[in-house]
Amino acid sequence: TDEIMQQEIRPLVAVDIIEQLHRQFAILSGGRGKDGAPIITFPEFAGFSEIPDDDFLNVVTYLTSIPSLEAASIGFIIIIDRRRDKWSAVKASLTRIAGAFPGNLQLVFVLRPSRFIQRAIADIGIKLYRDDFKMKVPIIMLNSVSDLHGYIDKSQLTRELGGTLEYGHSQWIHHRTAIENFAMTVKTTAQMLQSFGTDLAETELPNDVQCTEELLSSHTEHHSKLKDELKLAVKQGATLLTCIREPVTRSANSKLSPDELENVATVERLLAQLDETEKAFDQFWTKHHLKLEQCLQLRHFEHDFREVKLTLDNLMETQAGFADIGDSVTRVENLLKEQKHLEEKGQEPLEKAQSLALHGEQLIQNNHYAVDSIRPKCVELRRICDDFTNETKKKYDILGKSLELHKQLDKASQWCEAGIYLLASQAVDKCQSQEGAETALVEIEKFLVTAKEHQLSNPKEFYNQFDMILTPEIKANAQRIVQKLEDVQEMFDKRQVSLKKLAAKQTRPVQPVAPHPESSPKRASPKITRPAAVEYLGQFCGAPGRGPAAQNGNHALVQGLIEKCISKSQGHIINELIETERVYVEELQSIIEGYASEMDNPNLVHLIPSALQNKKEVLFGNLPEIYYFHNRIFLKEIENCIENPELLARCFLKRKEDLQIYEKYCQNKPRSEALWRQCGDSIFFQDCLTMSSGIRSSQVFPVSFFNQEMLKCSKNSEGTAELEEALATVLDIIKSVNDSMHQIAITGYEGDVSELGKLLMQGSFNVWTDHKKGHNKVKDLARFKPMQRHLFLYTKMLLFCKKREENTDGHEKTASYSFKNSLKMSTVGITENVKGDNKKFEIWYNGREEVYIIQASSVELKNTWISEIRKVLTGQLEACR
Repeated sequence: TDEIMQQEIRPLVAVDIIEQLHRQFAILSGGRGKDGAPIITFPEFAGFSEIPDDDFLNVVTYLTSIPSLEAASIGFIIIIDRRRDKWSAVKASLTRIAGAFPGNLQLVFVLRPSRFIQRAIADIGIKLYRDDFKMKVPIIMLNSVSDLHGYIDKSQLTRELGGTLEYGHSQWIHHRTAIENFAMTVKTTAQMLQSFGTDLAETELPNDVQCTEELLSSHTEHHSKLKDELKLAVKQGATLLTCIREPVTRSANSKLSPDELENVATVERLLAQLDETEKAFDQFWTKHHLKLEQCLQLRHFEHDFREVKLTLDNLMETQAGFADIGDSVTRVENLLKEQKHLEEKGQEPLEKAQSLALHGEQLIQNNHYAVDSIRPKCVELRRICDDFTNETKKKYDILGKSLELHKQLDKASQWCEAGIYLLASQAVDKCQSQEGAETALVEIEKFLVTAKEHQLSNPKEFYNQFDMILTPEIKANAQRIVQKLEDVQEMFDKRQVSLKKLAAKQTRPVQPVAPHPESSPKRASPKITRPAAVEYLGQFCGAPGRGPAAQNGNHALVQGLIEKCISKSQGHIINELIETERVYVEELQSIIEGYASEMDNPNLVHLIPSALQNKKEVLFGNLPEIYYFHNRIFLKEIENCIENPELLARCFLKRKEDLQIYEKYCQNKPRSEALWRQCGDSIFFQDCLTMSSGIRSSQVFPVSFFNQEMLKCSKNSEGTAELEEALATVLDIIKSVNDSMHQIAITGYEGDVSELGKLLMQGSFNVWTDHKKGHNKVKDLARFKPMQRHLFLYTKMLLFCKKREENTDGHEKTASYSFKNSLKMSTVGITENVKGDNKKFEIWYNGREEVYIIQASSVELKNTWISEIRKVLTGQLEACR
């Protein structure tokens, strides 16, 4: 590379003297003497004496510079062809050559004039003027080319000199210019590579991601351009080499002249230099590119480290603020939830920190140049993660102890309250007899057996156990409860002494005096059981084809529940409704917090089947949305109806749109049940199945609530109209949900069902067809067995489907509806009565080209469908008008 960079390839290049070369007054044919001396021929040229000295010197100098140093050192052979010229031309040529030839001469051959007089003059002239030519080499005068053949082999002479050497002057010039141009390309390319390498070596590495990316992109782009230049140069040299070797390639008998062989060697040497230059550059670029990539990796690592570090610091600061250990069970449970939330919130940044630390270690293992900068950051990330994890564990331990403490205190306090209640409930008049006293003693003894489970029997041991969390306030509360335990125990002791005396056998009859009966203590209100309507809810929201889900059946069931409970008082019903709603909300909460949320718990990931990964929304549907509605809205509104039961119906009417959330839940139910069937045997769901089966099958929709609301309705009470409207609203919602469950089971329909408008009706019918096509009438009425079709009536379309039922993995049958045909409602007509059967009606299409005879299961169902279809057609007619 240095040789190419520092030395000129030739003193002169062909392109500089291209016009003089084309005049062809001197040529380097490529021939060699017997000892390998290069031959320069001066062919016959009429204006030789008129050639400017500079032009002559440039051409001769260029020609002598072409052969190798080894060949040039032997000396050049000059052949001067002046057979058609005069002696004066011979003399002038010899004189010019002798005075200006720059190379080492060996021999000079002169083909003297062929005309007799000029030849004679030449013989005399050469003898007289030989010394004037100042040539130290022999000058051999030749009479003919045959004489020349005695000195030089024919194969080394051109055809003009009677030889066989192929020579084309234009081609020679072309090769020379191409070789020199290639040499210049090689030199220029080497200079560009060296300059680029110098720039790379002097480049300072940026300190941010963007600048590093821009620098890497810029250098890579420049490198690609230089590589393209190298490829072009190599291609240029290969093409040139092919051109020079073309005669040999074309004919096996051809041979390259020594000059052509030297041209080949020159091009090959240049290609080799180009290859060496490229290899050296590639080695340098590989190192530089690696450093740039490592720099970019470092900048990304540093940027990510700053972001993660900031997040972790904020997380640790938040965690440090959790100093409260709670003063009650409820408070501690809330703190545990907050701690859990913080732990979940920290999960992502902790994972990012661990991942980033692992990435940093990989950079170190890959011999990154900035090991000293990366390793401390990896250590810092792992330290913070460990600190957060350890501190979280410590918080859980403390809160766990606090929860245990407060639970024990609560149990002890509850035991005291229960003991006081027991003592207060023992009527004094009943204890006056021996039998009554013994009964009371048995009650007390049974109760005292539970004392060991609930009271703090050893306060000192208790204080030692919870010493780490005993704040002054908690300790004072514990002391108060311990004192209360002692007081209650003392009360029991005194009562036992009194009762034992009364239970002792009397030595003499005693006439007891009954005291005033003590007021009976308040009894806990009995737990309100769920109304029977809950058990029917699965039938309202069942999947297509399961259970008595028909619209009329639903209406009858709700109406039956109303009639069954019509005698209950309004106050009792509203209280039962509120209690049922509260239980429903609590069970929804238990499902969401106990199971749905736990699916995101990283500690339980190993228990969750792979089929359930990221399927929480499918499994539970919009249960959180239902819970939010009942907990935050509906429960509060019906609680406000305690004093004004007549407002209850308005709650249902007001929330008509909100109650549509159950339609979304039911539409998702087939997907959810498929997951339950697939994963129901997993460990994670053993308890969940038991816990939530009631919710899934019975409490998806608040029919129980509406049942309670209906039970307080009486025909003669105020607000009957609103109650009836509320009943109709709920029945409409039930119908909508039921219809949607069937709709989602439609298969084979290529369009979008959501574009067909509202689903108005759906149901199964017997169907016959009577189609007219052209002049031929094709009747399907001859079929004794009608087609069984399930119809879906939309505002824009009527779909005909075939109902299919199949068992799935041993479970109950699942219905689906295979699409068969559709009719646009904008082009149909209806015949309400068909002769011979009052349950049949006709729907026809395109002027009765297609007629569908439809048989309902009852006249009432037929009339309902005709009414709905008539409403659709009437609405379309009014729209057209």
